[in-house]
Amino acid sequence: DTLVYNQHRLKQPACWNEFNLKDKEYFLLTLHRPSNVDDGDKLISILSHLEISVDTHPVIFPAHPRTRNVLNKMNWSGNNIKLLEPLSYLEFIYLIQHAKGVVTDSGGIQEETTYLHVPCLTLRNNTERPETIKVGTNVLIGDDFDLMYETLKQIIDGKWKSGNVPPLWDGKTAERIVEVLLTMNL
Repeated sequence: DTLVYNQHRLKQPACWNEFNLKDKEYFLLTLHRPSNVDDGDKLISILSHLEISVDTHPVIFPAHPRTRNVLNKMNWSGNNIKLLEPLSYLEFIYLIQHAKGVVTDSGGIQEETTYLHVPCLTLRNNTERPETIKVGTNVLIGDDFDLMYETLKQIIDGKWKSGNVPPLWDGKTAERIVEVLLTMNL
């Protein structure tokens, strides 16, 4: 509901011009789950494999504070990965909408990419949003870096599944809930 309500209010973030971004010519990355970021070696491995996989496409990475802390301890610096401070919701969704693809370990972003028809790779072994895989634009890749490479190549080559928006993802869920509550004798 929030995405549908705010879609006309999205704001281009300053990094758009700073990095000379173009529509559908960059990837967006988010990582914050302890299983992916608390072990510095694992985090660096994810980033290194991602850089190899995206070829020359820039990767915009608004880093969660816990992730940034680990990167600072590891003295990491990437070539193709552009590290940013976290963005506002309206700026972040703007970047999702215009990205070639998104790599994430977030649950909500799996839904937003599906609604916006943007390819999504989820760095987890499971998801509480299975409809984003069955119907949407999401694929679980877990820790499989070969699969990461293959799926990013599919996106780059324009061979990604198109996906659909699941039924009832129309921005009117809150209205339906209120209607049900009003019919209940509480």
